[in-house]
Amino acid sequence: MKRIASFEVNHNILEKGMYTSRIDGDAVTYDIRMRRPNKEDVISNAAIHTIEHLFATFVRNSEFSDKIIYFGPMGCRTGFYFIVRDSVTPDKAIKLTYDAFKFISQYEGDIPGVSEIECGNFREHSLEGAKLEAKNFYPVLENYTVEMLKYKQ
Repeated sequence: MKRIASFEVNHNILEKGMYTSRIDGDAVTYDIRMRRPNKEDVISNAAIHTIEHLFATFVRNSEFSDKIIYFGPMGCRTGFYFIVRDSVTPDKAIKLTYDAFKFISQYEGDIPGVSEIECGNFREHSLEGAKLEAKNFYPVLENYTVEMLKYKQ
């Protein structure tokens, strides 16, 4: 089988940040790396789950709502995949991601979509964990530039 692009990234030198993973037609996939792979503990499932709910709700309520394709966790639990239409320019994608994590870091209230009817694993959430993860991550993107979206080889 052909080796997929994600496995071509040297995970030993990866830093926290946001990276362009692939472009497929008008769909752009960003890798949001909240942990340095194989060097830091992974994110807890409960925090990942809550970040997923809050981030997805935030971006789907933004001015780019109809340009959002997907937001979800990486299996390695070091970050997330964020897929948008290419009309969301890279600088806007960075700003939207920054704003979403800042929003999560300050969020108070009920987690959207957390009931037995709305969620397939409604018991496994951690608002405090999500807030802490977001508080530790959003400053990474504060002065992020489009040039920084490229993976280092």
